[in-house]
Amino acid sequence: MPFAFAADTTRFWQGVFIQIFILAIYALSYDLLMGYTGMISFGHALFFGAGGYTAAILLRQAEPPSMLIVIAAVIVVGATIGAAVGALSLRVSGVYFSMITLALAEIFFILFKADDPKLKPITGGEIGLQGIVVPAAIDATTYRLRFYFLTLACMVGLYYAARRLINSPTGRVFVAIRENEPRATALGYNTLHFKLLATSISSTIAALAGMLMVLYEKSASFEMLSVNLTIQALLMTIIGGIGTLIGPMLGAATIRLLDHGLKGEFMQALLPAWLRPDLVFGIVYVVLVLFFPAGLMGAIRKLRGKTSRSSVERLRQAMKPKAES
Repeated sequence: MPFAFAADTTRFWQGVFIQIFILAIYALSYDLLMGYTGMISFGHALFFGAGGYTAAILLRQAEPPSMLIVIAAVIVVGATIGAAVGALSLRVSGVYFSMITLALAEIFFILFKADDPKLKPITGGEIGLQGIVVPAAIDATTYRLRFYFLTLACMVGLYYAARRLINSPTGRVFVAIRENEPRATALGYNTLHFKLLATSISSTIAALAGMLMVLYEKSASFEMLSVNLTIQALLMTIIGGIGTLIGPMLGAATIRLLDHGLKGEFMQALLPAWLRPDLVFGIVYVVLVLFFPAGLMGAIRKLRGKTSRSSVERLRQAMKPKAES
């Protein structure tokens, strides 16, 4: 699709899909935490923002380091913050865990938004960090198509890495914790250790997504730490299908394309003035949850199951001996 139009339109759609790929990585990280370990975080944007700001701060230096060093720093910061948040919040569970993660994220949101003279040189305050110098080889302004394939490769690679993790013994422990943590503890597993590991892995992937967004937009804003971004991750996961990995990625594409469509000139002219895009999106979200409670992936799997069963029935009918006349 991003290559089927005139040059300007193609470039635009490449940009849209770059954002979809980045948000898909972010949604994937959230599904690892909520969908497979059963922990609902309301502060997931903290990890996304941490990765973005780490990359932005390093790339704004007079002599910026190589991208390998930037990536390594983002991974270390993401994993460390994830472990720290986990250590502070994982001794409680349920809504208390969610509230602690929300509080921690809001603290950093306020600090990075503040125009405090001591913090502003690092955070940029309300303006954020602008003028980030991206290595020429991956500059999305000059080489949009190259950056498109870079983000696509990152999304596919991280998806397969996450899939391998979930299918490993460690991933099965994550699922055991989600299904019945007391039983997992009784079987001898240190559930706190595994939950810390899940939080660190999830936060690292989210941080990498934040880094990619900064490389694309060449700026970092306190909005990267906002609760709205966490809610986006939650919506993408629910719409796509909790605990499916591919579902939240599909949810990211659905939300981004729906947002683009509703805010486009055609829909703005078609819809009455009182019917705001956010209201339409809310209605669509309610409809999706009501009619597809297992998410889009759940609906697809159900449809495939029905198709498979009907195919088997047709095969059985064809193999039955015909009654003699």
